[in-house]
Amino acid sequence: MTGKRLRQKADFRETKYFYLFISPWIIGLILFTGGPILLSGYYSFTRYDIAHDPVFIGLQNYTNLFHNELFWKSSGVTLYYTLVGVPVGLAVSLLLAMLLNVRIPGQRIFSTIIYLPSVVSGVVLSLLWVWLLDPDFGVVNVLYYKITGSVGPQWLADENWVIPSLIMMSLWTLGNNVVIYLAGLKSVPANLYEASQIDGASRFKQMLHITIPMISPVTLFLLITGIIGSFQVFVQADVMTKGGPNYASYFYVYYLYQQTFRSFNLGYASAMAWVLFIVVGILTWLMMKVSKRWVHYEGGE
Repeated sequence: MTGKRLRQKADFRETKYFYLFISPWIIGLILFTGGPILLSGYYSFTRYDIAHDPVFIGLQNYTNLFHNELFWKSSGVTLYYTLVGVPVGLAVSLLLAMLLNVRIPGQRIFSTIIYLPSVVSGVVLSLLWVWLLDPDFGVVNVLYYKITGSVGPQWLADENWVIPSLIMMSLWTLGNNVVIYLAGLKSVPANLYEASQIDGASRFKQMLHITIPMISPVTLFLLITGIIGSFQVFVQADVMTKGGPNYASYFYVYYLYQQTFRSFNLGYASAMAWVLFIVVGILTWLMMKVSKRWVHYEGGE
């Protein structure tokens, strides 16, 4: 009994110090994250512009939201960017990770080069790509002219090319995804490839039946985080295009920002934020449910 009591005291002391040391984080979470989230939920049912006290109006903000043309326009732009940009980003990340997984001279240098842009500030990167995509003297159009012999697109000034331009820019910052995929590739057991080689499987079949299934948990993680990130695009729209041309890059979060810090329509903006939160939550739940059909784990489900 004495030994048991000593273990209980030790466990209690360990638990006490655990909560003591993480208490700053818990307090910060409640005050600076949880509190504002709950408060925004209340504001979403009010008319509030900072200068005056909030006035409860029920579901009017949500009703106005779904009858607003800009809401649907910004939602469509964000959906377009997500449906195209996320799959392309995953495919390019996996391809780069597979190339880096091959032992070649200078592999670490190539890994550093690919990862380096992902640590650059979003504002700096956006300004850099404004210059690169300039239709008159940008490097991209210069290379385009040398390769094709014709004048390149207007990129950010053309409503048909602005989203593809932003997607192309997003491929510049895939370093985090590549590193995560590379870790997943290195965890695939080598004996699976050896057995498949004995059976005469080609490299393509090995990738299709071994590599992709074995790293499917990594793909699920990057897919979910990629979709969440694509629903929160703001810096590119604000710095590079200001939502144009003709609202072609008017992303949802950019519209939310305009309502918050330009129009000071905080009640309406809070309703937008909660709609975004609910949509992202539902999409995440659906992907987790559907993932049971294509995500494979070494130890089973």
